[in-house]
This record gives sequence, structure tokens and C-alpha cells, in this order.
Amino acid sequence: MKVLGSFLLLVVFGFQVAMVPGIALAQLGATPVSSFRVPEGFQVELLYEVPLKDQGSWVCMCVDLKGRLIVSDQYGKLYRVALPSDDGKQPIKVEVIDVEVGMAQGLLHTKDGLYVDINGKGPTGGGLYRLQDTDNDDKFDKTEHLINLNGGGEHGPHAIIEGPDGRLYLCAGNQTNLPDNVSKSRVPKHWSEDHLLGRMPDGRGFMKDRLAPGGFILSLNPDGSDIEIVSTGYRNEYDIAFNDHGDLFTYDADMEWDIGTPWYRPTRVNHSISGAEFGWRNGTGKWPDYYADSFGAVTNIGPGSPTGIVFGKGAKFPAKFQRALYISDWSYGVVYAVTMTPEGASYTGTFEPFLSAAPLPVTDLVIHPKDGAMYFAIGGRKVQSALYRVKYVGKEGTAAVKDIDTPEAAAARGIRRGLEKFHSGPKADAVAAALKELGNKDRAIRFAARIALEHQPVEQWRDKVAKLDSAQAIITGAVALCRSGKGDDQAKIQESLLGLDWSKLSRTERLELLRAYQLSFTRLGEGTPALRKRIIEQLNGHFPSPDDDTQINRELATVLIYLDAPKIVDRSVARMASANSADEQIHYAISLRAAKSWTESTRKTYFQWFFDMSSARGGASFGGFLDNIRKASIDTLSESESKSLGALVGKLPEPKDPLADLKPRPMVQEWKTEDLLKDLESKSTGFNFERGKQMFAVSLCYKCHRFGGQGGIQGPDLTGAGGRFNSKDMLTAILEPNKEISDQYQATQFVTEDGDVVVGRVANLNGDTLQVMTNMLDPGNFKGIKRDTITQAKPSPNSMMPSGLLNTLSREEIQDLIAYLKSGGNAKHPIYGGK
Repeated sequence: MKVLGSFLLLVVFGFQVAMVPGIALAQLGATPVSSFRVPEGFQVELLYEVPLKDQGSWVCMCVDLKGRLIVSDQYGKLYRVALPSDDGKQPIKVEVIDVEVGMAQGLLHTKDGLYVDINGKGPTGGGLYRLQDTDNDDKFDKTEHLINLNGGGEHGPHAIIEGPDGRLYLCAGNQTNLPDNVSKSRVPKHWSEDHLLGRMPDGRGFMKDRLAPGGFILSLNPDGSDIEIVSTGYRNEYDIAFNDHGDLFTYDADMEWDIGTPWYRPTRVNHSISGAEFGWRNGTGKWPDYYADSFGAVTNIGPGSPTGIVFGKGAKFPAKFQRALYISDWSYGVVYAVTMTPEGASYTGTFEPFLSAAPLPVTDLVIHPKDGAMYFAIGGRKVQSALYRVKYVGKEGTAAVKDIDTPEAAAARGIRRGLEKFHSGPKADAVAAALKELGNKDRAIRFAARIALEHQPVEQWRDKVAKLDSAQAIITGAVALCRSGKGDDQAKIQESLLGLDWSKLSRTERLELLRAYQLSFTRLGEGTPALRKRIIEQLNGHFPSPDDDTQINRELATVLIYLDAPKIVDRSVARMASANSADEQIHYAISLRAAKSWTESTRKTYFQWFFDMSSARGGASFGGFLDNIRKASIDTLSESESKSLGALVGKLPEPKDPLADLKPRPMVQEWKTEDLLKDLESKSTGFNFERGKQMFAVSLCYKCHRFGGQGGIQGPDLTGAGGRFNSKDMLTAILEPNKEISDQYQATQFVTEDGDVVVGRVANLNGDTLQVMTNMLDPGNFKGIKRDTITQAKPSPNSMMPSGLLNTLSREEIQDLIAYLKSGGNAKHPIYGGK
């Protein structure tokens, strides 16, 4: 299924998406401005096409104190760009900066000099350098190596920016080692992998030896001293930015090879609060958003490759666009505008495409302080590079505005920041202040309180957390003590958690309770038989959950499998076999590899599942993960157990076409909206929840979309679709996917010199080759096209969503599917008679 009501999105956002004439690319270098899609009133100008052989491929830039741009080739030198005058009399001027440093992926010019963050060797190693012009002749004559950082390839040192406090902030990807001379850390330095059932490395062995803390953000003085760790747990955040309120944000990368698995995390905007841990781990180990010891996302974006980000502050744009955070997706060629709304001490966000084209490998962008225009570069990996400018020429006002705020949000931020003052080590009054807020319903405040507590000597608060009275405070205190305490603390922690009544806990408290139990075992030992038995008694009757909560069920299964609860294998295998989405099934499959109490029947069902999954598709590591899970499970078998399973532990069949799922169902009718709408709108009762859920799977919706925490990510999350679209919108979007196509999911039609036509989305680039995803049901399979063979490229009139997905469904089944979408996956929704 495609983005429901995508035509409505286009109307709301005011996008100009008229089809442009075919663009001949073989004769062009930079992506022509005629191929751009931008909001109404904006225009894009191509300022400079970078000569690839002479000046390389530009990946980062900054504005110097004289208003010029300084840019860097990914594998070469730095350049200074004097921008063209508005009257056209002074053309753009590009000159090489005669210094030894280059290969930068972060640049910043302040009164203290030009900071260059090198993702390479550098004259005396990689990392952060400062260049200064000591005699004011507009040439840099002094070079200092402030911080030594290993290169890390494309996951190495990245952006360097100036904070509102006058300090510098630097980010780096997960292949970068922390510097040796860190003075202090806002993140308590007792990070670990923290997986109760263990993790497995990437299915292709990628980064298998990279462990926590992953990517990080540092703060430091302008002279490079007093280096402080601000936050950790990123995969590969390329850039960072502060908003008007002094809060720090980044756009973190996904691991596209994980697509289709339960541990896949889409690219996402993170609020990088003090001391935060965002849970990147290698392979299967990535933490979900809801873990109590992690901090979630402002908004999830989807597959992509994050590069430069910048807030619109200072832009001569309409108010909405001044307040936006602009984030760049290098692979899919989109700059998104993220609108954030204060929510307590943090934020929630929505996003929309701001500009896009194909190909458009955006690497960095800035808002120029003098003309208020946006400048952005494309390039990277030796692809054709260029410099563009975006101006607003419409009729709306462009007077400067500030970020939206509320008294409630300001007060919550004040509480959070008061707690963050205790993130630098032992301080008087810290324990009392932290204990007071451990039970706060605001996640950011609660997180700040726990981190403050963990920075204090555990002897000062160990006994006090056991005397807390609210469930949330008890759970948060338990998490803190699991992370800071010793084995002797385990019994006290588990006793406090056993005192909680599951039926009286909120959903958040239940998830965090389960995480606290996990940490009590991973950090502090196996526990006593008596306490393990009591924990089983507390939790066992709640799996599976009566409301079929996917996340609660996953975490319950994890703890109960570890504890070898009665019949947990039977129930987990049943969940695995009956779940509609592949990612939920995989969760149980990997968890069960550690299970102990099997019957012959459950073992056969379990190993049969791997045969049933042989046609499933996902990212590049998807098949490798399944193979590794199966091999690990086979390795636990005795000789007699293996013999009894026979062919089930033998060679798997060759993968089938993912569309083969449709073949068993006969054709019913080539449905049109008008065939179904009247009956659907007149029907108000009698919908079947379970059948609607089943039809969501039968129609292959789970292949591309998430719903209720399950499914794919190539298309948008449909969980909230019922609150935005009516029956007609939904039917039209499903049955007529080509009628209106969202900018975000627009495919491109490429015609080559040989007459081949390739339709899909550019998902990656390397040198002169475009990697095009042609089938959203098989997202890891790309078609390579040499750029110099492309004779024409234009937006495709056909959606990436397949047509005819409902033609095997009956009228009643379609009605139940639409009802299921409207319900958001809630069996107690009013559409089913619930209240």
C-alpha cells in the first residue's frame, strides 16, 4: 500500500509536482534546476558545477566571517567560494585554500579560526584542526591539531559547530574511537551491550567488532581543551544543530541492511539531551525507542542516508520554514523540513519534503546570515558535485520569527536543565533533586534525573531508591541501580519490582519494568532460584497480552524465555507462527534460539518456519541474519534431536519471488472505488477485527508499511491513517495508486542509450553509478545504471506501490481491511463497538 491520501499531503504542503519534460542526463553534469520539486514560492539556482577532476566532490561547507563559503572535497582540498553579486556583475569565484589539511567532513569559521574536522589521515593524524590567520592577510598561516581522532571511513569524525554557550560541539560516527584526552562525560561511562538473550553480529559481518558506545557528540573549549562527552549511541550522525531554545538535535542514520528485521531503526531526528544514550549496537543489538535506559526520537523519517542539517533561523523564508529543521537525505535526494513542537521537556515532530530531485546527493547546507538564502552542495563518493542556492520569491512575509514555545514547555525545560547541571559528577543536593523527579511522567525529565543520580556515589542513594513510593519512580530507580550497583544489589532491586501490581501499571511502566528486569540480570547476574520463580509468577500470566500489544509481548517473551517459564516455548512458537509481519516473527525466532524447554512438536514448527520464510525479502543482511539464527539454533541440538528433525535442519530451498504470496488466492474482481464506497459508508457495525488484520497481511501491506509497530518501512507508517483520511481517501489511495504520488515516494523513469527503461528510486550512488531500487517488496535488490548512459530522466507517472493488491479480496474482506486501518490496530476502537 502507498501513502494514504498522498494527494492530500500535496495540497496541504502546497508542493509543485507538475511533471517536467524528460531531462537528458548524459550531456549534463550537475542535476538541472528544472528537475527540482520545491514548495510554492521557492526557486532553486545552480551557482556552480564543480569540475570533478580538478576540485573533487564537495561534502561539507561553512560561511566564513566575510560571508564567503568554505567547502571541502571528500578526498582532497579546501576551497573558498566568493558568491556572485545579486546584479550579476560579480561572478562566482572559487579558489583553493593553500593549506596542508583537507578531506574535511566538518567545517566551522569563528573569530578563533577555521576549524577543520578531518575524516582521514591529515598532516599529523585525523580529527580536529584549527587554522588561523595571524597576520590578517586572508591566508591561514598557523595549523594546530586539537583532537586526534581515527578516520573511521564514512563513519568517522563529522560536523563541528558553535554552541550557544560559546563551546564547540563535534559529532562522529560509530567507527570513531573516543579521544584519549576526554576530561569528563555527561554520559555515565558504564555503557555495555545490555542484551538479556545476547546479540548476533551483522548478517554479513559488517562492523562486528564495533561495540558500545557507538557514535558520539563531544563538547570542548575553542582551544580544544576540556573535552566532554555529551551523548552517545548513534550510528552515524553527520551533522548537529541548535534551536532557538538552546537544544541540540541531530539526524542519525539507519542500517539499511537491517530492513525487514525487528531491530531495524529508520533514519530519525534525535533530541540530543545531556547524557543521552540512543542505543546503537551492532547487528541484532540495536535498542528499540522505548527502552528505559535510552532516549527516543523526535520523529522517524525512514530509509535514507543522513548528511547536513541546519535550522532555518535567519532565512528570509515564511515563518513556518524559518522554524523548520532542514535535514538532508543523500541517497534518496531529498531535503526534508522538520517542524518540531515542544512537548514537555522535549519535542515531537512532523516532516515534509522541502526540495527533491533525482539524483540529488545532498551533502551539506547552510543559511547565509547576509542574504537569508539557503545554500546547499551535492557530491560525495566522487559523484558529480555542484553548489545551489534556494530563495523565497513568493508573496508571504519573511519577517524574522522565533521558535514556538509555551509556558508549560519552558517550565519543563527548566526542570530538565536544572537536573542536567548534576551530569558532571558528584555535587551537593544532586541526590535529593534527582530522587524527586525519578517518577516524573515526562520522559526527558525522568531521564535527566536518572543520569544525575548515576553521577553521584551509589552509596548516597542505594537505600533511598528502595523507599520510593510511585511505580514509575521505583522502576527508574531500579534501572539506575542496575547500571551503577553491584551483584549484591540485585535481590533488593528485584524485590522492589516484585512489589508492583502489573494490572495497575501504565503501558510505559510495563515496558520499563521489563527493561529493568532485563538489566538486573545482564548487569548483576543470574539471580536466585527463589526470586526467578517469583518473577515468573508476576509476569507469566500476561503473555501474550490480552490487547495483543506487540512491544509488550516482545519484552515479556524475552524475560520469560530467559527465565524458562512454563510453556513459554509453546506460546512463543505459536506467536511466531501466527504473527502477520515478518519482523515480529523474527523477534520470536531469534529469542527462541536461547530457549530450553522444547517439545518435538514445537521444535518442528520452529524449524519449519525457516522454510516458510525462504521467500521473505529485506535489506542486504536479511538473509544472512536468518541463516545465522537458524545455524545458532541447530547448534543447540543434540545428535538425537537433530536426527528426529530430519530434512527440517537440512538445506533450505532457493528464495521465491516475493509476489508469490498472492498466487494462492483467486481473482475476485478488479475493484474500483465506486464499486465499494456506497456499501462501506453505509455500514457502521459488524466489522471483523481479526479478518481485517489478516487482510492487511494478505494484501502485502506489511511488506512496505508499519502498522502498530510491525511491518516494513519503504512506505509511510499507516497506524494513524484512520485519524486523517476517510473511506473514500483510503480506497482511492489503495485502488488507484497512480492517481496522486507523494513527493517522498516519487519514482523516476530512467531511459538509457540502449533503450532500456528503469523505473525506481535512487537509493545509493558511487562514482558514476546510480543504484536504483525498482521493487519496494525487495528493497535490498538494486539495479545499477551508469550515469553517462542515461539519456532521459523524468518523474514516473506510476507509483512504486503495485496495483491490484485488493483484487483477490471479497467485498466483505475489503470492508474489514478499511475498518482495521481506521482502528489503528485497536480491537477496542469504537468501529468495533468499543468505548
